[in-house]
This record gives sequence, C-alpha cells and structure tokens, in this order.
Amino acid sequence: MTDKNKIKILVVEDDPDMMEQMKIYLESEDYEVVSASTQKEAEPLIRPGNFKAAVLDLMMENPDSGFVLSHKIKKMDPSIPVVIVTSVTKETGFYFDKAHDPKTWIKADAIIHKELRFEQLKSELKRLMGAGERHA
Repeated sequence: MTDKNKIKILVVEDDPDMMEQMKIYLESEDYEVVSASTQKEAEPLIRPGNFKAAVLDLMMENPDSGFVLSHKIKKMDPSIPVVIVTSVTKETGFYFDKAHDPKTWIKADAIIHKELRFEQLKSELKRLMGAGERHA
C-alpha cells in the first residue's frame, strides 16, 4: 500500500549496497522510493505522475546511462528535479560541474560526487523540490 502523502522518488543505482542504503535513508526521511538498477529497467518507469524527483547513478550498463535517463525525464517533465550521483571523478579524474556547463547539455539539476553523504542528498532534494514542487 502506498501513502498518498509521501513524495515518490525514482532511484536508479546499479550497486546493490548503495541502492539499499539510499532506499533506507530516503524512506527514513519519509519518501516513497521507486527503484531500478539499470537504465533499461528504469526507462519504463519514466511516465507522467510516477515520481516527483529522481536520483540517478551516472555510470551503469553504459557510461552515460544517468545522462540518458535525465534527458528522458526532463523531456517528459522539465519541472521534475534530477540529481545525478557519480563516482566518475574518483575513477577517471574527470569532474562534471553543473555550474560551468555553458551548453547546458547536462540535463540534471544537481550533481553529487561520491563518496555520497546522505545529508547532502537530502539537502539537494529539499532545495530542488522546495523550488519547483507541484502537488498532484
């Protein structure tokens, strides 16, 4: 049974331990989590009204899976906040910076670099949803 008062968040993460930790944390913050572990699994979940925000891993079955999902979400509804969580900087040294994205090709509202601090995720979600949340 779903609670109609809880905000649904789509979480897509291919690391089962990280997924479990995010799910436990977000549910403890009174969110309802809709989850997927791959881009392919997540794409059918991207439907109007299915969630109010998204937290996406960047690198899953493809190195750009999170960016692809973010583009699809923003095409469906540009008002849905999207947070990309990535370890790409740690693994490759390449740093994504939303604030310095002149061509705005990053279709996400925030990028959080791993090691993920859950308080940081909570803060970003509150900031983004406080600015653009619409009640159904």
